[in-house]
Amino acid sequence: MSTLWLLRHAPVDAPAGLCYGRTDLPCAAQATQAVAAQIAPLLPADITLHTSPLQRCAALARAIAAQRQALSQATIDPRLAEMDFGAWEGQPWDRIARTDFDAWMADFADGRAGTHGESTRLFMTRVGQAWDAWRVSGRDALWVTHAGVMRAVLLLQRGVRCPARADDWPREPIAFGEWRILALGASHAGGPQAQAQAQAQAQAQAQALRSSTTSGRPERKITSSLSCGDDL
Repeated sequence: MSTLWLLRHAPVDAPAGLCYGRTDLPCAAQATQAVAAQIAPLLPADITLHTSPLQRCAALARAIAAQRQALSQATIDPRLAEMDFGAWEGQPWDRIARTDFDAWMADFADGRAGTHGESTRLFMTRVGQAWDAWRVSGRDALWVTHAGVMRAVLLLQRGVRCPARADDWPREPIAFGEWRILALGASHAGGPQAQAQAQAQAQAQAQALRSSTTSGRPERKITSSLSCGDDL
């Protein structure tokens, strides 16, 4: 059974409500180190590290590798970058014309965000290529990435290569510093039920190890109000 660990970066140094999908904003070093300290002890010994090229993720990947020196350095993978919101990048969401946003929602699969940004189909295609490569590899992997990429993977796991409507996009919150673990059976013969059981087992193993590393102390969570910009 191989597992894919999906980790969202720490909070960025930016005002709340800012659109910053592909904009390369930094995170506070202390917050990045705190996330790395939480997840590094839980990772499998032979896991491969992969990161979005944006500094808010790359810095976290370096911090994890520094705490687990037996692991190889992270591979930078542009396919793991957040969606490009085009002309909307760097703008507060409440200043983006409602008509422009509604037009994108109405053509959610193929309309380009911010006039010249990515469409959902283009975004899903590149994330899907990374997903397919991981499935073929048969290796445990950690992706240090963004909320939009994590939601795209949740769709890909269900066999959805591109959502036709905005209503089909996952809505569940993903906090800064949060991680998810997806399990992939080697044979796929068990079907969706076996896949879900394998995923639950991987989550339970990580939770047990997480509890042991906190020595009974309440776990610190790196959370913040989510800005829409990095939260497709």
